[in-house]
Amino acid sequence: MQQISTPPAPALPAESNITDLLERQVRERSHGILFSVPVGETAWRDVTAKEFRDRAVELAKGLIASGIGQGDRVGLMAATRYEWTLVDFAIWYAGAVTVPIYETSSASQAAWIVEDAAIKAVVVENADRRKTVTDAVHRESLPELKGLWVIDPDSGLPGTGLDELAAAGRDVADEDVEARRSHAGLEDPATIIYTSGTTGKPKGCLLTHGNFAELCHQALESSLGDIVNERESTVLFIPLAHVFARFVSVLTIAAGARCGHTSDLTKLTTALQSFKPSFLLAVPRVFEKVYNAALLKAQDGGKGEIFEKGAQVAIAYSKALDTGKVPLALKAKRALFSRLLYGKIRAAMGGELQYAVSGGGPLSTELAHFFRGIGLTVLEGYGLTETTAPITVNTPDDLKIGTVGLPLGGNAVKIAEDGEILAKGVCVMAGYHQRDDANAEAFDDEGWFRTGDLGSLDEDGFLKITGRKKELLVTAGGKNVAPAQMEDLIRSDAVVSQVMVVGDGKPFVAAVVTLDADTLPGWLSAHGLDSGMSVPEAAKNEKVRAHIAEIVERTNQTVSRAESIREFRILDRDFTLEDGHMTPSLKMRRAAIMKDFQAEIDSIYNGG
Repeated sequence: MQQISTPPAPALPAESNITDLLERQVRERSHGILFSVPVGETAWRDVTAKEFRDRAVELAKGLIASGIGQGDRVGLMAATRYEWTLVDFAIWYAGAVTVPIYETSSASQAAWIVEDAAIKAVVVENADRRKTVTDAVHRESLPELKGLWVIDPDSGLPGTGLDELAAAGRDVADEDVEARRSHAGLEDPATIIYTSGTTGKPKGCLLTHGNFAELCHQALESSLGDIVNERESTVLFIPLAHVFARFVSVLTIAAGARCGHTSDLTKLTTALQSFKPSFLLAVPRVFEKVYNAALLKAQDGGKGEIFEKGAQVAIAYSKALDTGKVPLALKAKRALFSRLLYGKIRAAMGGELQYAVSGGGPLSTELAHFFRGIGLTVLEGYGLTETTAPITVNTPDDLKIGTVGLPLGGNAVKIAEDGEILAKGVCVMAGYHQRDDANAEAFDDEGWFRTGDLGSLDEDGFLKITGRKKELLVTAGGKNVAPAQMEDLIRSDAVVSQVMVVGDGKPFVAAVVTLDADTLPGWLSAHGLDSGMSVPEAAKNEKVRAHIAEIVERTNQTVSRAESIREFRILDRDFTLEDGHMTPSLKMRRAAIMKDFQAEIDSIYNGG
């Protein structure tokens, strides 16, 4: 099969927009809980649909009074928190367009976005982010902003907070806000999201109200509506500046689900245990971390063998579900390990999780089976910033582990002759902002969007990702190698943080590997080594190297001899966002890594 589309549910009216999703919640269940805001370490304060809408309107009035016009762009630079979504909706209620800026952006990165999007005002999280924006404006001699407001009240910047913004709009009439709010239709711009960019300057993806509202509508009309509804809840912790979390934040409002936020990943477990979400949105690395932490904890307590047996049972149980017949003996074993092991893992994630949606990269098939076997079904999906996140996704009614699912309603997928995945439908952006050249390159003559990813469709139309077109390696012998699958398998190990396969134009394939500083002490202790060993010391340790060599050899068994990794180096430091090795959405910037670790990579091929 080379092409598949999913018929859409009845479309939304052309004059509707994202704010209508919130207005419907206020009409139908004004006192329903849409958000819970953290109070201290373990408490949460509920926010009703009416309370959220009323505050968004107050802030929208302040924006209007400050000179923000219909269609003007307003920047938003903050970590994932309740106020992010609140300000996002306030901007839409004012008839403006939100432009997210990653909170980790430098002044020069922020300057590019402010200038390219012609941003008129910015809302930032704190004094530090405010300084980043002011430095950006002054350094590049950009036009003065009409407003720069700070979310945190303790920023030390009186007169610039959200309360002051709301106060500025006291004289703006409700009718003026309603006129602004209702002006936009499905085809009008809602946001410009700049790709985090693994190469070159970020491009602004122009996403419409229809991209979000229609895609939410289609998702909730599928069996995803059984997961995301007014009875369910989630905690968002990945960056709201990224389209994946942003789509889900709008989706929860459309569904009336309760949403909490945390941006401190060191406190994620505490947040999950106090909030007790029923579904979760995460990237594959989160599931790898949960599994590896449980494994190392079991090994540290002398129960590593029990964990491994339990993992085998969970995986076998999940695979048996696919056959439609689970042997009684396997059911009994699963019931036993549910008491001994699985319940503890589920409790660490709040105890109520039934489903999770994974995106942003490939999830190990074995890991997906493990989690389903313990009672948490992970639904893999696929999409890009340019497609408002999901093009395809597995759903409770249509699930095939090892794939990223079928197209959502109103979406279509086609596989080009060279294996590239092409997309069409309600998810696809209007185009790149002010980039006719990039648009001509991104869309073919029939309007299909070129994703840049490689994949295939199985006999049932489920999509499987096989690699990234630009990341294909071609060895000196002419062999094409897609590194993603091998990297995924190696990275799933407890002690590994990141891995990058290399070999373009070289006589053989190799890899550079980094160690996970968080799990390393537990792994060292479990293997009879000094748990206080530093990462650079561990990188040179023979026992660590032997372990990595074993993982590489197992990985090599999944590919041909020509594609196999012949040599590797363990690096003395990790790839980080701060060093420019990772994007904010945790994708590797391969060119930057190649540049900074060129000596180590050269040593592989020079026999060093």
